[in-house]
Amino acid sequence: MSTSSSDNTAHQTLYHRTSNPYESVFGYSRAVKKGPFIFVSGTTSIDPSTGVVQHPSSAYQQAIAIFSEIIKAVESLGGEKEDITRVRMFVTRDEDAEDVGRALKESLGGGEGDRGGPAATMILGVRFVDKDMRVEIEADAVVL
Repeated sequence: MSTSSSDNTAHQTLYHRTSNPYESVFGYSRAVKKGPFIFVSGTTSIDPSTGVVQHPSSAYQQAIAIFSEIIKAVESLGGEKEDITRVRMFVTRDEDAEDVGRALKESLGGGEGDRGGPAATMILGVRFVDKDMRVEIEADAVVL
């Protein structure tokens, strides 16, 4: 993992990269911070050290691993998991929706009281670049 910055404008831009092979192949960053906003790229359960999808038979375990990676990315750019304001979840199989929703609630969801979870969208029936990927999740955070 690495964090770098670009300060060629009035607003500094910070980049968070991992060793995920798709980042270098396609030329993107895992997350970017511009002003108070953090944008986390679509994240899957790829093990960055091996390039292999983790938990190929469990959408729930993939989602738990993905949310953990998203939280790390946000924290690396100065945010906290409570700063995550929106997630977009892409799921290959309709029958995995409940498991992915449960992983969201356990990882970022609101509990009792005033704090709710982030705004969320789930899209079902998608395809990914690897047949073992069941879930991909994007996230946005605002750090005030």
